[in-house]
Order: sequence, then structure tokens, then C-alpha cells
Amino acid sequence: MPRSIPRRQLAMATIAMMASAALLAGCASSSSSGSDDGSGGATTSPGTVGIIGDQPAGGSPVDGGTLSFAPFAPVASLDPTRTIAAGASGGSQMAAIYDVLMRWDSGTEKYVPQLAESFTSSDDHLSWTLKLRDGIKFSDGTELNADAVVSSTNRYNQNRGSGSEVFQAGVQSVEATDPSTVVYTLKQPWPEFPSQLSFGYGMIVAPSSDGPDNAFTPIGAGPFTLTKLTPGTELLLTARADYWNGAPHLAELKFVDILGDQPKIDAMKAGGIHMAYLRNADSVDTAKADFPGYIETDSMMDFGAVNSREGHPGADVRVRKAMALAIDPDVMNERGRDGKGIPGTAMFLDWSKWHNDVAGITPNLDEARALVEEVQAEGLDTHIKIVSAQVPASQAMALVEQSMLQSAGFTADIEYVANFTDLLKTLFVTYDFDLALSGTPVPDAAPFGRLFSILNSTSSTNSGGYADPKMDQLLEDVKSAITDDEKRTALAAVQTEVNEKAPILAWGAGTNFVPWTNNVHGVVPSQDGIVLFDKAWIE
Repeated sequence: MPRSIPRRQLAMATIAMMASAALLAGCASSSSSGSDDGSGGATTSPGTVGIIGDQPAGGSPVDGGTLSFAPFAPVASLDPTRTIAAGASGGSQMAAIYDVLMRWDSGTEKYVPQLAESFTSSDDHLSWTLKLRDGIKFSDGTELNADAVVSSTNRYNQNRGSGSEVFQAGVQSVEATDPSTVVYTLKQPWPEFPSQLSFGYGMIVAPSSDGPDNAFTPIGAGPFTLTKLTPGTELLLTARADYWNGAPHLAELKFVDILGDQPKIDAMKAGGIHMAYLRNADSVDTAKADFPGYIETDSMMDFGAVNSREGHPGADVRVRKAMALAIDPDVMNERGRDGKGIPGTAMFLDWSKWHNDVAGITPNLDEARALVEEVQAEGLDTHIKIVSAQVPASQAMALVEQSMLQSAGFTADIEYVANFTDLLKTLFVTYDFDLALSGTPVPDAAPFGRLFSILNSTSSTNSGGYADPKMDQLLEDVKSAITDDEKRTALAAVQTEVNEKAPILAWGAGTNFVPWTNNVHGVVPSQDGIVLFDKAWIE
């Protein structure tokens, strides 16, 4: 059973859950397919990753100006170990301050160096060598060298930043072999390892950031420095003239809090802001008709978290299977999202690079009823507590889940909590639930890390508490797969085990979209909705 989330990680996980909460509203328009794996066509082109939309050429870059961005959620901390370095939860803000060692290039579908000059693997994939660019300095004037990378990595591990469990499970050592070289020695092959350096581990924190009495100052090697942070309202960053890749064109970056996707779109149309982060299905469709931007489709952005701990009905595999058979993602999509989601019971739908021959569970109410009756005949509990945040989108989905479970013979009650912070506490601290709508974006570029987080027995973000050595080994097989075919085979084995044991209920995929106004140029996307601003400018 995974351990409880430490209190210092609670705020970090809260932001992750807030990001996942956007999935409740649907992430891309689609029509219900009715197929067994739910891989239906979608008008938002599931699988699309990259810059879309027609934008006039901007001519020569212009220096100056303030670019305003309305993120999904405001940041409460700029410490990469205390928040989630993802696009929906501070990733772009922190990348502006710290930069990243590596970034994802959707055009070449490869991780490419950013702060790094190169990052190469040994033939056996057990050793990775990072070469740093010359002359990179933190904003305090100190050098970003190999020792600083090792120090920041150790700090991330010690503070148990997001993803540290999977990193420490796979990395034997991190050593500075000379002032510009860092060698990562792995415990087993891990071809996806460069992805680690595009998120939190790639955001190198200067040694001077940590002061006395746990005081933290965000000092990085990125193109901007902190000017003002008003939690829940505004984050203002100022350009660095001495940035390693040349002074940014922008004078300032301003991140402003605007509640709701439509108000963000309205603000862009009115000229109040230049960019936004969107996940609501209707909003994505509306915005992509009017603005260019970066769109990304990810798997597993919609799944049912089932509490499989002792004392809960889900501890019995037959109960979990019955729930999986009873709840039809296509019906959830039609009734809860007006048909605008990307539903499916396969973990990787047919647009995904990792789609394989193992379909997801086909919903079957008769089979669900038979399992429920079998469990009830033994006197076991089939009373399911569905926990939902008390917001309209979440309530609608919970009602659909309740109806389908009751049709299968379960007794299902809904308990509403006030907000997503309380929902997080229920899922990760008190565990007082049987079923809840959850989600984690699993990108095609690097599926292992996010699957580890929700299915591995040691992961603190495995909210259902599912612990099985076989699943842990299957995930290790995904991790160490060298070729695409080997990885696809390994993921098919995970899908087979998910079908057999139902540790989670796969319900669908989704998209995120970062639109910008036509006068914004030079924004460089990375991954998971993170964008870089060092070459951005306003026409």
C-alpha cells in the first residue's frame, strides 16, 4: 500500500489534482463511437500534437513589451520540489525562471538540448552523459556547472519533488565527472529517461536559493527573474539581459489569474491578455477557431480511481471488475459531457502511437450484475461511496456513475466535497472513498512515468492503493523496452492486467491547448503544455 503524501507534498499534489479537475469538463470534442475500446473520431483530431492555426509572419522581432498569460491555475510556490512542473500547474512559469536541461520537440518527436549542449546514451542505455553549454550563469551571477546540476538533483530527491519516486527507483547515481559533464548511471535500461530532464529535474535551482529557516528564493538560469508573486492573483517576471541564449525580446512576463476558460478567451479577444491555458472541450474548439497555438492530446486524462484497500468493496477484484463492466465511458461522455470527450476503455486509443491489439474492457451490464450477485451471495459489501467535488461538471459525471452502478445491483451513494483541495485530501490522505473521477495526462512521448505514478505499488500518487508485484514488474518492462515494438508489447501486457484486475477504470483521453493572439511570435512549446518564452516577442 502506498504511503500517505507528506504534508509538504500536499500543496504540490493539490495543484496536480486541480489540473486533473479540468478533465471533468472534457478535453476535446468527439462523438461517441460505441466501439469496445472507445477509439472514436473527434473533431479536435485526437493525436494532434504541435502548433496549429494560421498566423501571419511577424517580420523582424521587436524588443520590449509585457506578455500576459492566463494559466490554468496560479502558482503558490516557484520551488520545483513544491509544485508540479507541468503546463497546468506552474511548468511554464518555472521554466521561464530556471529554463530546462532538455525540451520536447513535437516536430522531430525527440528530446533536444536546451540548457544542455548534448545528452547521449551508452549503447546499453545504462549510462547517460549530459554536457552543459559554456558560460551559463544563474541570475545571482554564479556558474551553472555540473556540481550545480548534481546539487539541484539531490535537493529534488531529498525534498521528494514530483516524480522523485520513479527517478530514484531507476537511477543508481548522478555524478559530476568534470565541470561541464554529468553522468547518470541507471539501474536498468530506460530509453525515456530524457523526459525527466524536461520537467522538474531539468529545472536547475541555484545553491543560493535555499536560505535560513527554510526561506526559498527562486534563483535559476532561465531568461526571466522574479519581480513579484501575489499568490492567487499575479506573477510578474522581468527579462534577464545576461541570459545565456541572448537577452529576451520581451521586457516582462505577467501571469494573471482568470477563473474559467471562456473569460480567458474573452480577455484574449479584447486584448487584455495574449495567451491562455485551456482544457475545457468547448473552449478548445472555440479558441482554435480564432487563435493559433500549441495543442497536445494525451491518454488517460480520464479514469476512475478505485479504492482497493482492505475494508473497501474494491479490495475484491470481482467488485472492481463489476464496476468496470457496469460503467460505460461512451454513456458518461454523452450524458455528462454532451458527447464532447474522447471516451474509451483502452488505455491507449487508436490515435496513440502505443495503441495495441489488446482492447479495453467492453462494458456489459449482465456480466456486471452476475459478479455483483456472486459477491452479495457471500455476504460481502457492495455499497459504493462515490466522492465528487461540488462543481457542476463533477456532479454530472458522478450522477452518471451512480446510475450505472445501481443498474448493476450496487448500492451507490455520492458524497460531495466542497472543492478539489478537499477531494485531494480524500484521495491521498484519508482514503475515504470507493470511486472517484481522476486523471493524469500520459503523453505518447513518455508514457512510463505517469503510468508508474498511478499503478506502481510504491507510488504516493497511486490513490487507489493497488499493490501487486506483477503490475510493478510489467511497468518495469515498459520502462526498459528499447524499441517501439517492445514498448507496445509491454504496454499491451499492462492493458491485459488492467482488464483482468481493474486497478483503475480507463475512461478516456483529452487535450490541452495554449492559444496566443496573432501578434505573439516565437513561443517554443515543450511538453505537457509547457511553453518557453526566451525567444517570444509581441508584434
